[in-house]
Amino acid sequence: MQATVRTFDPATRSGSVFLDDGAEIPFGAAAFDAGPLRLLRSGQRVNIVMDGGQVTYITLSTFPLP
Repeated sequence: MQATVRTFDPATRSGSVFLDDGAEIPFGAAAFDAGPLRLLRSGQRVNIVMDGGQVTYITLSTFPLP
């Protein structure tokens, strides 16, 4: 699923994304750490994996999902 980064805090490695329908979904450090990224910027397009309503994996749209 694709989304757009709304916020990202590099100290906590957590933030939130906007889905294409406008819904804002938070993600924690575990979802960020599961992927290969070191930093995110607001407005960046990403791919996310969700399980049970929570983001479990986040990466750039150009990287494959697990």
